[in-house]
Amino acid sequence: MPGAGPEQPTGETSEVKPNLARDIALYTAARFGLVAIVAVLLMLAQVPVLVAIAVSVVVVMPLSLLVFGKLRRRVAVGMAERTEDRRERREQLRAQLRGDAPADAE
Repeated sequence: MPGAGPEQPTGETSEVKPNLARDIALYTAARFGLVAIVAVLLMLAQVPVLVAIAVSVVVVMPLSLLVFGKLRRRVAVGMAERTEDRRERREQLRAQLRGDAPADAE
């Protein structure tokens, strides 16, 4: 069954991938949203638009570490898991290429 082997790794990575992609998208949207909120608040205080955007980007960088800490940690954990999964698959491939492991290791 040649189709059975590739389906298992795809299923494993698809389990991690959507959560990681969702977390990255949420974290990015949250940071952009915070930049927009701070910029609007500065513009309401009569700060010019470009200055308000520049200041809000600088202010939001450290602020997002505090405000979105839990989401940032989820992204970091997901990226670490994905990196480890890729490292394991790379080692399996290298072992197969060296002839140390059977080609259909399950």
